This record gives sequence, C-alpha cells and structure tokens, in this order.
Amino acid sequence: MSEILTAAQMGAAERFEMERGTVTGLELMERAGRGVVDTLFARWPELAQAPKRAIVLCGPGNNGGDGFVVARLLKGWGWEIDLFLYGDAARLKGDAATNCARWKEIGAVRAVEEIADEDALLELEAAVFVDALFGTGLTRPVEARGTALGAFFDLTEARHADYGPKVVSVDLPSGLCSDSGRVLGAAIRADLTVSFHALKRGHLLSDGPFHCGRVAVVDIGLPSPHRQRLSPDVRDGLPEDQRLCLFPVTAPLGRLGKGGSGHKYSHGHALVLTGGAGRTGAARLAARAALRVGAGLVTLGVPGAAQQEVACQITALMLRRIEDAAGLSAALEDPRLTSLCLGPGLGIERARALVPAALSAGPGRRVVLDADALTAFDDAPEDLFAMLHEDVVLTPHRGEFTRLFPDLAEALSKPADRGPALSRVDVARAAASRAGAVLLLKGPDTVIAAPNGACVVHAAAYARSAPWLATAGSGDVLAGLICGLMARGMTPFMAAQDATWLHVEAARRFGPGLISEDLPEMIPAVLADLEERA
Repeated sequence: MSEILTAAQMGAAERFEMERGTVTGLELMERAGRGVVDTLFARWPELAQAPKRAIVLCGPGNNGGDGFVVARLLKGWGWEIDLFLYGDAARLKGDAATNCARWKEIGAVRAVEEIADEDALLELEAAVFVDALFGTGLTRPVEARGTALGAFFDLTEARHADYGPKVVSVDLPSGLCSDSGRVLGAAIRADLTVSFHALKRGHLLSDGPFHCGRVAVVDIGLPSPHRQRLSPDVRDGLPEDQRLCLFPVTAPLGRLGKGGSGHKYSHGHALVLTGGAGRTGAARLAARAALRVGAGLVTLGVPGAAQQEVACQITALMLRRIEDAAGLSAALEDPRLTSLCLGPGLGIERARALVPAALSAGPGRRVVLDADALTAFDDAPEDLFAMLHEDVVLTPHRGEFTRLFPDLAEALSKPADRGPALSRVDVARAAASRAGAVLLLKGPDTVIAAPNGACVVHAAAYARSAPWLATAGSGDVLAGLICGLMARGMTPFMAAQDATWLHVEAARRFGPGLISEDLPEMIPAVLADLEERA
C-alpha cells in the first residue's frame, strides 16, 4: 500500500533532500523532465521512431522549469518545438530561470498571447502538447475562457474530440487542485499525466481521473524512507503486490485448526437483517457475499411475514425469525454471533427499531450500517451517532452522507475557489471523527476513514476502472463483504479496505454486463488468485 501526498508533503520531501545536500533542485528538475520524455515514448512508442513536432506550454514556476527540460530533451531527439511561456521570462526565478536560459540557447520562447485561438495551435500540426503550466502548487482559480490561455485549454478538448495532439501533463493537469482533485476555474484534460515520486491526492479524487487520462509515477531519486519520516497520512488502498491480509484471518472464537481448518463457528457467524415481504432481495445479496468471502455461517434475520419468501430462495444461508428489537436482542445472546449487517432493504421503520438493539451490545460485536439503517436517522443523525462505537462501519453513498452530515456535504458541494480545496478525504475524516465509527464514503473514489484519522483512498479508476459497478444492489454486496470479513475477525477499518478492493476486483473479473447477483459468485476466483500469490 503506497502513500498519497499533498502538495505540501511533496514540497517538504524535496526540501528535505536538498537541505541534506543529497540532491539539487536542478537535478530534480532534470530527472523530472527526463521522466516525462521517457514515459511519453513508453506510452506511444511510435513517437520515438521519427522526430515530430511538440507544443510545450510553460508556466512561471517550477512546473514550467520541468517544461523547459522536456522541450530541450525533445529537441535533442530531433523534434521541432514550439514553446510558449505564460508570464515574463525575465521574472522567472531559481532553477526555472536556469532551465529557461538553457532552452534559449537552442530555441525561442514565445508568449501565449501570440496564439489567437485553438485553430492557430492546430495549424502547427503538433503530435504532442506538453502542459507544464501550473502543476501541484496551484492555489488560485485558472481563468482560461476569454484569456490568452483559452486556446491552449480548448486544444485539450479538441484532442478528446478525436483530433489534435496527444496531451501530456507534467505532475498534474493544470487547473486541477493537487490535494482534492477538484477543478480550480478551468483544467487541462490530459491523455497522460506524469507524476513524480508518489501519487498526489488529486490524481485519485473527484475530477482527477477524468482530467489525468492515465497516470504514471516517475522515480526522481527521493529515498522512500523519508516518506515515512514526513508522515504521509493517506494511502491509496491498493496493495503494491495486489495481495491482501485475507488469509489467515484472526479467528474470532477459539483457534483455527492446523492448516487453517477448524469448524464453521471458528470462521465467524454473521447475521444479516432483512426487510418485510417483497423487500428481502438486498439482504440476501449481502448475506451471499458474506458467505462467499469466508464467514463460516451466515443467518438471515427475517420477519414472520417474509419467512416463506426467504426460505424458498436460500440453501447454504440460514434463516431465523426476528420480528422486532426483542427478537434481535434474543439472537444477540449467542456469543458465537460475531458481526451484523443492517440496512439493505430493511425498511425505515424496521431500521429505527432494530439499529438500537444491534448497537446495544457495544464494542466487540461488529456492525455494518448501510442504506435504510442510515436513512432511518436522517432527521436526527445525532441520535445515531450517540449509539455508535469503534466496531461499527457506516457505508453511505453521497445522498446518505448529505442527510447524515449536511454541513460537511454542503461545504464540499461549494465551488472550489482556491487551493488546497476541501476534499472527500477531509469530509470523510471529519465525519468519522464526529460519528465515532469507521466511515466508508462510497463512489468511484471511495474514501475510508477511521475515528483516529487513519484514511485510505480506493479509486476505481485508470487500470482499475469498473464503471459497470453502477448497478442496483452492488452496494448491498459491498456491505455483505464487510460483514463477512468482520465475522472472520478483521477489524472494521481493515475489513472496509479489503472488501472495497474485492468488490472492484470481482467486478473487473466479470466485466461489462455485470449485475449485482454476479458479484458474490466472482469472489471465490478472486480469493483463489490471492492464495496462489501468497
């Protein structure tokens, strides 16, 4: 699992090494520029075969300095370069000024004002447009429309209308907030983004994946041990070796036998509560997922009116009649019951009655609250928060989050007027702290936060994109996966992370045409792959 850095953390990592004397700013800039060129040719090998033409747009800071290096290196490959500078070359400072001077020895610096519109840029017939305008340090909105920059921003949209040059952004598409992935005014839309040392939050969150295209991370020689010393506090949720901590899992009761055998109760017992007649499908999906992920026993808690409906639909799953809070309390007297899932198809009234009973056991009895279990308290979220404890996972989508945390949602919905802008990481952390429980804020850029501030971002983006997860019932399956992993002994925070990974991996394995019923059936193959790599 790798770190995701803020702009400030990245700057601190660079300063730390420069102050130690292990590297200079010019060396870092040279490595960055070379990394961009190498990645460009690796992404499009045909471009390395014969010299082409490139447009390079440089900004007034270090990102622009990287752009001067890229231009010089491409010129060395025999490319024709049209380099445009936003700002006054005489006002460049430090390493950026040095690399500008080096470029001037072999090429011209043109002002962006020389270009009237997108057509003028297209007439240059460039194969590549390099965006080295602002990068990670941007703090103010970019005004592109009606300004000299407008033609360059329009050019990137032309590329995505199937004409124009390939667009490569240096570190981050200009106009994108490095810490939140939100657009500050206007943003370049790249085909390829080349980042340095580590991913930034903006590559994964909000609008980041849409504007970045593909992301490659280039090593520029900042030693990784100093990342820990600088305390990066958000990770990307994707194990570097694609393996999780699923096997072996701490047995919640007794000890697993030799070779991880034991019996069904030593692998945990999950209870999933259903709604009434005609509303049991979502809970059955969750229960099936809990069973597939390895819970030794999964029971559906069903009201009397729905017993026959459920009994006709299940085989490996167990059934127990649970009519009301008293019935749930009676079920919870069994100490072998290790986790609960409430919410999928539960119904608002039934949720209001059963959630307090489910939470009354306190820490030690792990609980997932999803869907109706959250919506049932949208008129008084503080009543829910008062009952929560550290062994609870809340799994809201954006609408449910808005109802439970209206102030945080409102702040996030406001346009980003400066950077670093408020991010989904910020609001998820604040919500987890307020609730006193693990919070999984669902979305393509899922954020998982614990009350102590620990945080993971799991973005189903780039190579792990799974757009077909946007189907009814997929969230119910995710809740069941979390419940099943917690039944087996995983902590809520770890269960939420691994369940999210499995959820996406199962969807990717099935592919287009996925419906929610397919997801649990993909889990055994995903787990088998993990076992083979172990």
